[in-house]
Amino acid sequence: MKKKIIIGTLILLCGFLLGGLTYYFLGKITGQKGGYPSYTVPPKVTKQIIETSRAFSDIVNSVTPVVVNISTTKVLKKNADPFFNDPFFNFFGPFHDFRMPKKWKEQSLGSGVIVSPDGYIITNNHVVERADEIKVTLLDKRTFKGKIVGADPKTDIAILTIGASNLPTIPWGDADRLQVGEFVLAIGNPYGLSHTVTMGIISAVGRANVGIADYEDFIQTDAAINPGNSGGPLVNIKGELIGINTAIFSRTGGYQGIGFAVPSNMVRLVMDQLVQKGKVVRGWLGVTIQELTPELAQKFGLKKSKGALVSDITEGSPAERAGILRGDIVLEFNGREVKDVSSLRNMVAQSKIGSEITMKILRSGKEYTVKVIIVELPREVAEVLPDQLPEESGAGALTGLTVLDLTKEIARQLGFNKSEKGVVVVRVEPGSPADEAGIQKGDIIKEIDRRQIGNLEDFNRIASHIKENDTVLLFINRNGKKFYATLKAS
Repeated sequence: MKKKIIIGTLILLCGFLLGGLTYYFLGKITGQKGGYPSYTVPPKVTKQIIETSRAFSDIVNSVTPVVVNISTTKVLKKNADPFFNDPFFNFFGPFHDFRMPKKWKEQSLGSGVIVSPDGYIITNNHVVERADEIKVTLLDKRTFKGKIVGADPKTDIAILTIGASNLPTIPWGDADRLQVGEFVLAIGNPYGLSHTVTMGIISAVGRANVGIADYEDFIQTDAAINPGNSGGPLVNIKGELIGINTAIFSRTGGYQGIGFAVPSNMVRLVMDQLVQKGKVVRGWLGVTIQELTPELAQKFGLKKSKGALVSDITEGSPAERAGILRGDIVLEFNGREVKDVSSLRNMVAQSKIGSEITMKILRSGKEYTVKVIIVELPREVAEVLPDQLPEESGAGALTGLTVLDLTKEIARQLGFNKSEKGVVVVRVEPGSPADEAGIQKGDIIKEIDRRQIGNLEDFNRIASHIKENDTVLLFINRNGKKFYATLKAS
């Protein structure tokens, strides 16, 4: 037994000895002096990665000088409580400061982009709106007083000018050529951190119905955009200006991966008009248009929900003179595909006043081409129906709906012209298919499946022929807003 223990001990000692010798000689070979491995060989980095890194640095070095910091000051006033003006409280006379309007200053930060050597700067309207003082700080720390040349709240773009010359500028990029997935850089002053650069990709193009501006065609990006970035540039890998960072989608107030920029092509059109005319002049057709849902597309003979449905024509408008009719579907505008309401609205607005354009429309299953002369958009004209218009719902048709003849007296009470025809909805049963489809009390039903409704008799006769699983197309007048809606019978 003792012999086995001695042999085992000798084996362990030999193992330790061999291990120590191995460690010693390996240290001699590698030059190691301490107890930790010394990695003196740098990691292998490919030439492509090094060149890519340098390329982004070159872009930043080129673009950063054109980015400015914009700080604004607004003087706000608030009157004291009205009761201080009451004679009963005259004993407050010695302390008349309580009755004086109170003033305080509100400051905000934003960004801007120099686009001309003589001092024109693009920013967002909401950055400088109602500002009493505007201070513009350049990269070299020079500070200038900014003056508003013009502003367009409908696109949230404003143009400033400063008293400087020989300034660096940025080349314009073509936003219409952008592809989803392209690398982009956003530069600005988030939270006052001057000339911060973030990188991302283009997440989407043509974003509309975001609720930020009246005319929307946003570039969506995941490049980090935070408060203070507004008005700063979004640039491509060529260092070209492709957008003006405008807003973020956030539940916290900070970056959450969704930012929006006004595309450069729209910005340039707005800028040119503001500089030359002091205002933005937009084109107008004189049509009310609405989105094509799958149900509406089916009723109008379309396989895809692309295009814009004409739901009303303004009397005496270019559209009426060109022969466009209610129920027409606009497929193309001057050779460009009309994808939806927003795309058509933007194309019309950006058209030159007095120009003749060609429109391709679908009418009763056949395509037609019409020519229209664009005129200037009149004030207080709304071309697109509100978002709260009823959405089509997969429910039973005309169930839970009570209607009456639209007499002259009822039309007068509802504010309609005495010549208005149709039936008026007097009751919509809660939870009924009509209620789910968004039909409301006071709506005037003018058509069912494109057949005119002159009175209650017409309504009952046409409604009686509706069969199970039919999709019914209604034409409705709600407070002067006319639109189509669908109901599906079950």
